[in-house]
Amino acid sequence: MNSEKKNRILVAGFAQLPKGTTLHEIQKIIACVLIIDTENAIIERASFSFLMDVTNEFISSLVEGKSIENGIDDIVKDIEEYFHVPPQRAVIQSLRSAYDRYIEAKNK
Repeated sequence: MNSEKKNRILVAGFAQLPKGTTLHEIQKIIACVLIIDTENAIIERASFSFLMDVTNEFISSLVEGKSIENGIDDIVKDIEEYFHVPPQRAVIQSLRSAYDRYIEAKNK
């Protein structure tokens, strides 16, 4: 593995989608996958398991390039301000779960 790849980590988090929504009938959970540069705690890439590409692209644009050195509160605020869909809370929970995995891996 080259040194550039050694400075990155891939983490994933999951959350249950809200019951009673069409999306829940199709897929029960949402996944958040992040590639994080461990030297500067910047999210390089993000992907969410939405069925429509435009949704994944939009939510990823709110996350990519952001620093998580001091947590994810600023990213959560952006999601709450700009992403108005029924599974908004599940998206945030999947992001928190991925962030928690990053912290666990960082502290090993």
